[in-house]
Amino acid sequence: MASKTNPFTFLQQVRSETSKVTWPSRRETMISTAMVFIMAGVAAAFFFTADMLMGWGIGLILSVGF
Repeated sequence: MASKTNPFTFLQQVRSETSKVTWPSRRETMISTAMVFIMAGVAAAFFFTADMLMGWGIGLILSVGF
């Protein structure tokens, strides 16, 4: 069961905990953002290529009977 805490006390605790957080620097944030975009591009290229190859393969299989 959760203890009942005064909202003012709760906000003080939140502020205290927030001050303990180590925030990333601007450089770290930019590098992380760039890596996300690069990996999204690599994943998109991979899935596009895989989709095209599977479509081509299925097309070959289905056209054999005709």
